[in-house]
Amino acid sequence: MSHFTTIKVQIKQGDVLESVLQELNYEVEVNAMVRGYRGDKTLAEYVIRRSNGYDIGFRKKDGDEHYEIVADFWEARINQKQFVNQIQQKYAHKMLLNTVAQEGYSIEAEEVMEDGTVKVVVGRWV
Repeated sequence: MSHFTTIKVQIKQGDVLESVLQELNYEVEVNAMVRGYRGDKTLAEYVIRRSNGYDIGFRKKDGDEHYEIVADFWEARINQKQFVNQIQQKYAHKMLLNTVAQEGYSIEAEEVMEDGTVKVVVGRWV
């Protein structure tokens, strides 16, 4: 019986995802097997290797534009909600910075609020 859980996340760009995972100091393998309960394995585009043998993978299903996270969160001994929130927040921030630069804006101010949200002020000379 598989213990893998899948969580669909609002992540579309794999290169940005890989960069986020590396910035968070995760050891990432590309196109690798995710290890789970009793030797179960499943393929994912990006895999965070964990020393306890229970990895976390990010993969796209056929025809889907969003990634999903696949992991045995129980055995991986990681807080699922906190992990997903951290990845999604960092990804959204990085995508915002990319979009701002592409559209000709610049970052005028950036502040991390008490609740952990990030406030970004952008501007552009016209």
